[in-house]
Amino acid sequence: MTSRQKKKLIRILISAVLLIALVVLGNRLPDFWYVKAILFFIPYIIIGWDILWKAVRGLFSAQFLDENFLMSIASVGAFIIGEYPEAVAVMLFYQVGTLFEEYAVGRSRKSIAALMDIRPDFAYLERDGEIQEVDPDEVAIGDIIVIRAGEKIPLDGIIIEGETTVDTSALTGESLPRDLVAGDAVVSGTVNLSGRLRVRVTQVFGESTVSKILDLVENASAKKAKTENFISKFARFYTPIVVISALVLAIVPSLITGEWSVWVYRALSFLVTSCPCALVISVPLSFFGGIGAASKKGILVKGGNYMEALSRLETVVFDKTGTLTKGTFRVTAVYPAKDTEKETLLEYAALAESNTHHPIGKSIEEAYAKPIDESRIASVTELAGKGISAVIDGKRVLIGGEKLMRDEKIDHIPVSDIGTAVYVALDGKFLGSLVISDEEKADAKEAISSLRALGVRKTVMLTGDNEAVGKAVATALGLDEVYAGLLPADKVEKVEQLLAEKSEKAVLAFVGDGINDAPVLSRADLGIAMGAMGSDAAVEASDIVLMDDKPSKIASAVHIAKRTMRIVYSNIIFAIAVKILVLLLVAVGLVGMWAAVFADVGVSVLAILNAMRVLKDA
Repeated sequence: MTSRQKKKLIRILISAVLLIALVVLGNRLPDFWYVKAILFFIPYIIIGWDILWKAVRGLFSAQFLDENFLMSIASVGAFIIGEYPEAVAVMLFYQVGTLFEEYAVGRSRKSIAALMDIRPDFAYLERDGEIQEVDPDEVAIGDIIVIRAGEKIPLDGIIIEGETTVDTSALTGESLPRDLVAGDAVVSGTVNLSGRLRVRVTQVFGESTVSKILDLVENASAKKAKTENFISKFARFYTPIVVISALVLAIVPSLITGEWSVWVYRALSFLVTSCPCALVISVPLSFFGGIGAASKKGILVKGGNYMEALSRLETVVFDKTGTLTKGTFRVTAVYPAKDTEKETLLEYAALAESNTHHPIGKSIEEAYAKPIDESRIASVTELAGKGISAVIDGKRVLIGGEKLMRDEKIDHIPVSDIGTAVYVALDGKFLGSLVISDEEKADAKEAISSLRALGVRKTVMLTGDNEAVGKAVATALGLDEVYAGLLPADKVEKVEQLLAEKSEKAVLAFVGDGINDAPVLSRADLGIAMGAMGSDAAVEASDIVLMDDKPSKIASAVHIAKRTMRIVYSNIIFAIAVKILVLLLVAVGLVGMWAAVFADVGVSVLAILNAMRVLKDA
């Protein structure tokens, strides 16, 4: 508990002890109304002075008809008509409710606060051979910073010296650390666990991953769900109506019967009952808790409106490469020609591709798994749209697609395997072919089945790959539909077509992983960017950001969203039902102030405790 909460708890305990003592003494107190009023006023003012002060200050604002005003009017009125224990009880139990609220908000903020700890306090800048401690804002792109073991990585950059293990759990929610070496990218907000690093900065602090994430989280509460907006509007109209109703209940029957004390007491109880605390507190708290629970798992939801939309998800459209597949290619088959050794085929292919930076070339080098002798390579020429021509050991090596073999009139054996076929020829003679494939992510199939179990009716994959590759991946993962051979603009068009086909209230989400997906992420009802550490375009264009590469996190996000909405709706139904019942009972005189206190504070506490259940997902 904070020091403020502890002070409030002490006030509650003191007032409760004094109230119990005065009630127990009862008839032993002097039989003078002013003596009882003074004695009960002591615990009343101890517990309620701040509520009274807020009510007085509220009289000078446009929205003075808040819960402080209702509690003050009800308790002061109870004092005036001589119901001293009830007057103290109203304030006492109301403060108990606010203490529960503050504690619940504090707990739901914990996961957000943990994320805020990723903000770096300093950076060690290397300048003219010296190392200076500076504010991260002072570091420019291209500067060299030094990061020691155990320190937060303050800025995005590329390791130029050193190797280490990095803890990414604050961003991804995953406890497994990552090993990094020179040439690898580092992301601000993660923690350098072991080695000393020299890093060349690639983003200024204001544009770094950590800054964008912190800004996203800090602004999440500003984007309210429709349910939250409805409750806010409801409270604005509801409170004046119940105040007027209470005045009517106090005056009209009193004028007819002459029993002013009876009807004023009922009106005051009516006011206490009508306080909309349970709704005003628990609904935003449920969304805030849901956002906090998701962030602890490395799922950043940009607002309650997106949490609400996620709970109504019916169609999920996936990009393929980097989303459902790893986006890292490997050689899955090697077919040497007759009289050619497998090693010879791999050797010439690796030598020819050694000077390229294409993922396919890198995968061939990895399959060869031997050092490249650069002295054997005389020249390398790229043949646009076809492949590569290289002179190796004085011989001409051609490597590329089937079109290159046809254009060079080289007899070859076509490959029917799923994947990208690469053909190799040496001095006009066919050496063989390689098949390079993208691997499916380990949890991709699980992600699809989990989404279906959570009520998603249609799963679709869009890919720029050929139809055979697309269908093979879709079949393996259990997707409903696949559209292949698409350019980025075609993906937007296809998503618009799917949007037109869905029902009005259903939500369509697109899941992508980078800059090429930004247009379609923005066009979908809900844009989900995954593997977004360091991907500025994905963070900007999406509504929900998954900080790691696991598609199964989408199902986790949907589960949290659905749980959050169930809690929100159960709180609304419970609070309104209890209040209507008690309001009717108070109006006809069947229950009094104590029941009114339960209908206000009791319902609020129960609703808050219910709202806190969403944190169990964290």
